[in-house]
Formats: sequence, structure tokens, C-alpha cells
Amino acid sequence: MTTREEEKKQGSSALEVNATNEDEAKFGSRLLNNSDSVFDHNAWDHVEWDEAHEKYAQSQLERHQNSPVPKEEQDQYFEQAPEFWNKFYEKNENRFFKDRNWLRLEFPELFETTLPEAGSKRIFEVGCGAGNTLFPLLQQNQNPDLFLYAADFSSTAVQVVKNSDLYDTTKAKAFVWDLSSSELPEEIEAGSLDIIVLIFVFSALAPEQWNQALSNIHKLLKPGGLVVFRDYGRHDLAQLRFKERRLLSDNFYIRGDGTRVYFFTSEEIETMFKTNAPQPGFEIEQNAVDRRLIVNRGKKLKMYRVWLQGKFKKL
Repeated sequence: MTTREEEKKQGSSALEVNATNEDEAKFGSRLLNNSDSVFDHNAWDHVEWDEAHEKYAQSQLERHQNSPVPKEEQDQYFEQAPEFWNKFYEKNENRFFKDRNWLRLEFPELFETTLPEAGSKRIFEVGCGAGNTLFPLLQQNQNPDLFLYAADFSSTAVQVVKNSDLYDTTKAKAFVWDLSSSELPEEIEAGSLDIIVLIFVFSALAPEQWNQALSNIHKLLKPGGLVVFRDYGRHDLAQLRFKERRLLSDNFYIRGDGTRVYFFTSEEIETMFKTNAPQPGFEIEQNAVDRRLIVNRGKKLKMYRVWLQGKFKKL
């Protein structure tokens, strides 16, 4: 077995926020029990920050607050958001599609719909990008009654999907749509979806767009339909690495290419789906945090990553 195969995740590393049995919650994880062993592997699960990293994080956040994006420059990142993403996909068109191994581990519900006897299923990947969820499902599909939708508000991203040899119009439909739009996509009937996939999608929205996005999600799902969610967590490495003049508002940034990103807390996610969504809202099946310490063994570097993950069932 190669080193890369040894390091490949074999189980979920997301830890339920309100877990009552810590040992059970961490079953199957690679835990760092001895700090002297930190460079024995490429990654460790559920690693809490040490005091030095806590001080570093606070100093970085203070630096961001003291040097935000100038007010006169901010409007373009709201008014031209799709164009920044179009440029992003034009530049990176051939660098995207990868088989998301963790997708099978964290969201097995998606792949259960591909089984021969799963019956009629409708899945919608919102913010599909280059089809990183769409294509693994199409490749594995044995269900004659599964149909997949994929949308992005970047027309370039949608074209990348349509240009792929894996795109099958008898089993999938890709189109341009903005999750925060006041109108539902004409391609999908309200109340018809079994699963909506939101993977690193909400973070691209401005906080004032969240409620409209939640309303759309709620309308598109059938009763009992499921949202699978994964996004950036507060104080993730990507947030702390930002330089000056990147902060738009609290925890909401622009990258060097002009695309936007927000960093969430688990409490914010719970409030969105339990309180702010159209009532009766969603049942929270999972509200978890995936904390990983990624290490560069050659350079002896430690990098703390934080992702949030959830599963929410429409009531």
C-alpha cells in the first residue's frame, strides 16, 4: 500500500457538535494522543488548537478588522459576483473534476440513490462548479429512475459541466441559476426533490442572501427531503491566511480572484435551518464540525482546518 493510500480517509472525521459520548463520536478517527507524534502522519482528526495557534488566530483577525476592503471598492464584489466566478472557471477549467472520496464517507445517502432498486429519486447539486458531486453519482449510477440536476450562477461553470464527456442529458440537466434568486428554477418543479447538495455554496453568498436561499431550498424539497451541507468553519486556515484589504464584513472576505467566502459557526448553521428557514423548517439530523490538523512532514508545518457539516430534513 502506498503512503497516499495509507493516508486516505477510511471513515467520517466530522464530530457531532452535541455528541454525548466523545469516544463513540470519534470512533474510526486518527487521534493525536502524543504531540511528539504529530509528524508521523499527514493529517489528524479533532485536534484542538494549542495556545500559540490561539494567539496567532486572534492577531490575524485583529489585522483583518483594522484593514478591511475600502468602502468605495466593495460594491463590485456584490454587483459582479457571477463575473468573478466566470473568470475563476475560465482560468481553472481543466483543474477541477476529482473523485471526492470523502463524499462517499460523509454523505452515503447520495450514493444509496444510485442502487438498482432505489426507485424514483431526484437530486439537485446547487453551486455545482465543475460537477464534483454530479459526476461521481453519474459514474456509479445503476438506478434507471435517478435524475440529477446541477446549477451554478457561473455560466462558465455550467458550460464546463456540459462539455464533459461524463455529462449525460438522459440522466442529468445542468443550467444557470442563482440560489439567492427570488424565483425558483423553471427546470425543477417545487416540492419534487429528494436531496439538495450544498457543498461550499452558502459561503459564497452574502449574509443578507441566506434567508432567500433557505426559502428556495425549502420550496424545492419534498416533505422529508434532505439537505446535505458542508462549508468553511470559523477560523479555518483559509480565513486566517487572508492579508489586509480582504475583509468585506465580519467573517466575510474576498479572495485574490474576487470571489467571496464566509466562515461559519455551528450555531449560525443551526439557527439558519431551525429558526430562519420557512416554518416548520428542518429537523437537524447532523450538525457537525470536522477539525483536522494537516501537516507538511518535509517542512515541519502544521495547518489547522475547520469545516462544518450538516444534514437537514424538511419537516
